[in-house]
Amino acid sequence: MLLLIPVALIVVITVSNIVAPTDIQLGPLLVIAPAITAWFAGPWTTGAIGAATVAAQAFAGWRLGELTSRNLVVQMLALALLSLLVVALCVVRDRRTRELAQVRSVAEAAQRVLLWPLPSRLGSLQLSCLYLAAEDEASIGGDLYAAARTKSGARVMIGDVRGKGLPAVGEAALLLGAFREAAHHHAALPSLAASLERSITRYLADFEPEEEAGERFVTALLLEIPDDDPVIRMTSCGHVAPLLLGPDKEVTAPDLTPAPPLGVGLTDPDGSTVDVLPFDHGDTLLLYTDGAVEARDRDGVFYPLAERIPQWAGSSPDALLHHVQRDLLAHTGGSLDDDVALIAIRRAPTSSGHRFGRGSPSGSSVRNTGSSTPS
Repeated sequence: MLLLIPVALIVVITVSNIVAPTDIQLGPLLVIAPAITAWFAGPWTTGAIGAATVAAQAFAGWRLGELTSRNLVVQMLALALLSLLVVALCVVRDRRTRELAQVRSVAEAAQRVLLWPLPSRLGSLQLSCLYLAAEDEASIGGDLYAAARTKSGARVMIGDVRGKGLPAVGEAALLLGAFREAAHHHAALPSLAASLERSITRYLADFEPEEEAGERFVTALLLEIPDDDPVIRMTSCGHVAPLLLGPDKEVTAPDLTPAPPLGVGLTDPDGSTVDVLPFDHGDTLLLYTDGAVEARDRDGVFYPLAERIPQWAGSSPDALLHHVQRDLLAHTGGSLDDDVALIAIRRAPTSSGHRFGRGSPSGSSVRNTGSSTPS
């Protein structure tokens, strides 16, 4: 149907050129037809429309008895050259489109290899994850997450490499690989943090550019969620605290005791603090990177994540992240200045609705809580 537009233009311009006074030349307007065709068609169709414009100009010249005039010959040559130029641009555009599709395909494959999709179920936990890259043509960047099932529960990590986009992928890949292995070999979170610190330090010693010496690091939040205890144990390495959503729409912002980020050289990584947060059946924990709360609207206002999520507190993890994504992109106008990673973790209610015994006050509010235990 779109092809009828340039065809109709050729007919209208040709007829108008024939019936117009001799001092008015409408033939050059025929170049509009191949230019419009290039918007929706490939080079072959565009070339055919270009040839049709030259033929239409020749027909108009024949009807006017000017087929052999120098003016008409020059116009026909100009139409032919401009049509060839439009066809060449179509060829280049289609080639770039194919290359971009290949790059996106590779980026998506790399994302699946680097950021394994979290399982929707991990023991008694329901999980959902979301990654939004700041770079338009990238599917991956410097934000990361991973989860591992242990004998007594689950361990989860979310992190943020300094910087964004593809330059930060190396550190993210290193940390993810180190976590997936070390999560099963260290009984305590501080020991796990120390192991990750050693891995990052070795990597930076070999690959950190001289001009960025001492400036590359990773913030990370390590979590341990036991199956038989209504708590979450957390060790923060410079990462933002998560938000706990109760089934009664209460939002809890825990007050963590963070250690320095990974890669800056911890003096005593094994002495990192473990913060403990109640986590009962039906509760949902939202982990996020700072790109979510530092996203700005056109007036420079940060996205108020803690104020927005109470309205979705009763949603499933998938639905919660869907609401946050839609609201975040609406706040920023569809563009992000930094990568964003989010994980929603919900302790699934039992069939009898039994909770571990911790009650929660009703209402929708945000408060700080949390206890720390050295390890």
